[in-house]
Amino acid sequence: MTNEVVITGMSLISSLGLSLEENWKNIVAGKSGVNYITLFDPVKLTTRIAAEVPPEFEEFSRQYIKKRAGGQMTRVTRMCFTAAKMAVADSGIDFGQVDRMRCGVIMGVVSTGNSSTERDTTPQNTVFKTMTNSMAAWISLEYNLMGPSFAVNTACASSAYAIAFGYEMIKNGQADIVIAGGADSIINFEEIQGFNALYALSVANDPPEKASKPFSKDRDGFVIGEGAGVLILESKEHALGRNARIHAEIAGYAITSEAYNIMAPMKDGEGMAQTIALALKNAGVRNNEVSYINAHGTSTELNDRYETMAIKQVFGDLAYRIPVSSSKSMLGHTIGAAGAIEAIITAMSLENGVIPPTINYNQPDPDLDLDYVPNIPRSADLQVALSNSFGFGGHNATLVLKKHFTGIPSPGLKSGA
Repeated sequence: MTNEVVITGMSLISSLGLSLEENWKNIVAGKSGVNYITLFDPVKLTTRIAAEVPPEFEEFSRQYIKKRAGGQMTRVTRMCFTAAKMAVADSGIDFGQVDRMRCGVIMGVVSTGNSSTERDTTPQNTVFKTMTNSMAAWISLEYNLMGPSFAVNTACASSAYAIAFGYEMIKNGQADIVIAGGADSIINFEEIQGFNALYALSVANDPPEKASKPFSKDRDGFVIGEGAGVLILESKEHALGRNARIHAEIAGYAITSEAYNIMAPMKDGEGMAQTIALALKNAGVRNNEVSYINAHGTSTELNDRYETMAIKQVFGDLAYRIPVSSSKSMLGHTIGAAGAIEAIITAMSLENGVIPPTINYNQPDPDLDLDYVPNIPRSADLQVALSNSFGFGGHNATLVLKKHFTGIPSPGLKSGA
């Protein structure tokens, strides 16, 4: 089978907004979604900041979720379900006109968010709120989709893996449509306390919006974010058959295991480099065709150093001419949702001809010397872009996306702003 895989629908919920359009506008503007934690009292923690989804989300989500079902979902699952509904709307799919046996749902899920910050849990809905398959299940139920429906957990690469599996199902002719993505929130006392114990989180609490600073010399750890990202993946033939709008194409991917350390990446970024190189090979893309890399870019010492080294290993001298930016500088690290959210941002970059900035890049690290698109977005003719996701346990993923040519000139920076 040679089925091409395209993205026909996307949606994004994050600290920067409740819609794809609002998020993209704020991302291109270089706004930070990081602020002081309000979901619980963090006074006893060293880290007291996070990138929380706006409180208006609950009222916003009621237009998409029936009251009884909403009570059986965690706040995180409601984010995922709402994002899925918006992505389906964006795609224009009428599931009554397609073969529901050939429609799947794959969600990247680290946890369902049934933590100490969750409200209104009762004995009747505790099990439903805890089920890691619940996000995929609720979406399948909503549209009566009878193809494969499941969750995948590979830490911070979870939703990138979900996209990879969805791609594979369509590429191999097992499905026409896959709803893929993920949602997450670990903004709770116990998990922040745990990450503080690992010295992984930023403690630069004041001012909050300056704390996430990937690739900068003064970076001191990642900032936790939350949110959901959902994509509608579709075979190109199926999409064209219903005259669908195509945001971008997925050309290929690589998923690997470093088998090295439960927390630290392989020394000198060797595992990351192997993943990026394999993704390019699988996608049939040459090094000189890559025009942008949306980095994992967590703002931790090792990730930023090793990801930079990996890019240099793969691209050699070309590395210095490829723009690299980190969306986490604005959105924080959304854990299980990060792969999908950043794939969406990468697709938007290709579609609009705009590279989002890495904000808070004010003190360059002399050892990290690539083009990190500091602080200001950039118009560019983008054809091929990579989205990297690297998770605890050595779970690596690189997605390769291509611009979909429509014959209409790219609208460039003005449309994105």
